[in-house]
Amino acid sequence: MNPMASFLHGEIRESIIKDYETRPMYYVQPKYRKMKLNNVPLLVMLLSALLFTSCAKKMRFEVSREVPAAEGVVKVKKDDNNNYKVNLKVIRLSPSERLSPPKNTYVVWMDTDLNGTINIGNLGTSKGIFSKKLKSSLETVTPYQPVRFFITAENDKRVEYPGNQIVLRTRYYN
Repeated sequence: MNPMASFLHGEIRESIIKDYETRPMYYVQPKYRKMKLNNVPLLVMLLSALLFTSCAKKMRFEVSREVPAAEGVVKVKKDDNNNYKVNLKVIRLSPSERLSPPKNTYVVWMDTDLNGTINIGNLGTSKGIFSKKLKSSLETVTPYQPVRFFITAENDKRVEYPGNQIVLRTRYYN
């Protein structure tokens, strides 16, 4: 008989003796739990959110010598009509009149593989209501697949070719 069993009485003693004698000495109770089914919807939501947000390409503008404080991001997403939605945001871009030489406006350009360089719009700068931070943004849709974006300082917003004063640029991507 087991020495531990002598201290216990009754039915409890008998069940412990049977369990103790039938279980091997190296047996260890597992500490993991099976995944409950109520965690599955959470997992599905996380995976779907990851898939939907990963469809948009995101590019950052490189640091510029002309306006070193400026930071910007371009997001490009292909829509259901095979067009590309472009969402561009820049912060701390000083007014174009403060550049050397001073200019009247900023123009956003898009490089494409098949259609060359295209003027996609004018970039205005404004201050926020509760912030002194200069903010600029541009949203547009284009049928051409973009490869790179850059911003130039120009005297006229309707120019057909970019000038020499490139203020911000992104890297090439596919």
